Amino acid sequence: QEHYGGLNGLTITWIGDGNNVLHSVMMSAAKLGMHLRIATPKGFEPDFRITKITEQYSEEYGTKLLLTTDPLEAADGANVLVTDTWISMGQEEEKKERLKAFQGYQITMQTAKSAASNWTFLHCLPRKPEEVDDEVFYSPQSLVFQEAENRKWTI
Repeated sequence: QEHYGGLNGLTITWIGDGNNVLHSVMMSAAKLGMHLRIATPKGFEPDFRITKITEQYSEEYGTKLLLTTDPLEAADGANVLVTDTWISMGQEEEKKERLKAFQGYQITMQTAKSAASNWTFLHCLPRKPEEVDDEVFYSPQSLVFQEAENRKWTI
């Protein structure tokens, strides 16, 4: 909202794990008037119960929801590209399997080519290079450090 002046009508794209951070986005995007596009590998989808609620919110608030396994399809027309860690606390033993499953999900400038011309990037940190490459992470489109500062005020 700080960057775009408002959220209504924006498209937010999540590429990565169907984790707790995604669940928070899913529960709020439609209520804020945002279209949501989600790309997760097979087997790493968001919780089915959260998905059902999100579908209801999307219908209620007149927003669009897409769930796919194709990161480029999800990125198409996105204003905001978002990812998070692929290996959360307690999942360290699954690292090798997860890195294999998430091949092709790294956010890169190639991913961003299909996004809207005013695209931005968010990550709630800490970031690993396999999740987003340096070119995107340190680009002018990256709002990661502003996001971190804003989070600081909520702690």
